[in-house]
Amino acid sequence: MASLKDKIDLQRLPRHIAIIMDGNGRWATEKGQDRLYGHFHGVESVRDIVEGCAELGIGYLTLYAFSTENWDRPAYEVTGLMELLVETIRNEVETLNKNNIKLHVIGDMNMLPEYAKKELNEALEITSRNTGLNLVMALSYSSRWELVEAVKHIAQDVSRGVLDPETIDQKILQHYLCTSEFPDPELMIRTSGEYRISNFLLYQLAYAELYFTHVRWPDFRKENLYEAILDFQGRERRFGRTGEQLKQEISL
Repeated sequence: MASLKDKIDLQRLPRHIAIIMDGNGRWATEKGQDRLYGHFHGVESVRDIVEGCAELGIGYLTLYAFSTENWDRPAYEVTGLMELLVETIRNEVETLNKNNIKLHVIGDMNMLPEYAKKELNEALEITSRNTGLNLVMALSYSSRWELVEAVKHIAQDVSRGVLDPETIDQKILQHYLCTSEFPDPELMIRTSGEYRISNFLLYQLAYAELYFTHVRWPDFRKENLYEAILDFQGRERRFGRTGEQLKQEISL
């Protein structure tokens, strides 16, 4: 059976893909199951999409796994999610390492329980020397939290005299963000039919192409990823310029 993968132009891949993995709870409810059942099955989608990105040669994949607002969910769900997170990392770190995938985490790690931090730090160390796909997990993350933290650290450096406020520009601001090591996402995918970005990488998504699908995250697989990439490759990315300007640049 033919795959959409064969239609992808490997010379025009997005360097960085970000995904809001939405719909686990609704997927489970539709099946008459507990919400955690959906999160559990969502792990299989993570595994499949990470593999798909690595096979294509995507440089960076950021997954919105847990927002700062998610702490307000029912206690049993939060506890279950943390336990699932730890179990998943423990089970997958060997595979990540074998496939040369480097794990990163962005977010307020201080809010995570100690056992989760321990497991994460071990996984970060084990994969730290890998040079393939950079897998970025956004955990206890929100963009407004990130921007507030950046402003605090900039203010501290100004007050200490190590930063001149007159020199602050976009490049310096980016240096204080959680994502300072990574290029901005070029493609953002959100599953489950919601049309918003929910406090996710607000600064970094300024020029990203946004792709929304009604597919629930536990059903999202490589073919869905390929479909999103093909949609991305069919768009004209102007960055504030006109289509005519782009055509002139390409012809030079």
